Amino acid sequence: MIFTTIKLFLIMATTMSKIELKPLPYGYKDLEPYISEQTLIYHHDKHLAAYVNKTLELIADTAYADATLEQIMLSADGALFNNAAQVWNHNFYFEQFAPKPQTKPEGRLAEAIDSAFGSYRKLRERMTAEALSLFGSGWVWLASDAHGKLKIVSKPNAGNPLTDGLYPLLAIDVWEHAYYIDHRNARVEGVNALWHIIDWRIVDARYDAILNEQHHDSLK
Repeated sequence: MIFTTIKLFLIMATTMSKIELKPLPYGYKDLEPYISEQTLIYHHDKHLAAYVNKTLELIADTAYADATLEQIMLSADGALFNNAAQVWNHNFYFEQFAPKPQTKPEGRLAEAIDSAFGSYRKLRERMTAEALSLFGSGWVWLASDAHGKLKIVSKPNAGNPLTDGLYPLLAIDVWEHAYYIDHRNARVEGVNALWHIIDWRIVDARYDAILNEQHHDSLK
């Protein structure tokens, strides 16, 4: 399972994830009014940067010194897992947004969502409800198994479906630092804002990578 998961991420991301602060794929003001410039500065440049720096500190002079984020996440625990997973989670999260997004899933992902949840609207409702009910800090994920079956997965703290052998497609960050500047403690407003800027073109491509690899393996 670990080999298959790492193999898939090689396909989805071309290379395994380095431990670094990736630049945002858009400007700080580009997601307004849904995510403010100030939130992006604090969330990306301060919170994510702190996770990157702490991960690098924890792996220095250890067996993980040359490891990728995925390798750390699949074998470490405690503080190292938490910080490395938060780096991965945040990079994945920031990459799913766009100033001019594709506003709905299309193609095979749209069909899978209709099959699993009834409709795109119902998926949004389910994921939003999960995000509002998750106690404390954590993440809500839309994930797929290796055969394309979709699941909504709630994880506390730095949790990621990758450790369950599932493949993340979409992430909702419910740590308070993700929305407090813009919405104070109104988590529902922070979550609802995200649906306006999720670029389903990116999510579609993530799902297609899973199905294409499954088809490739079946031909071997």
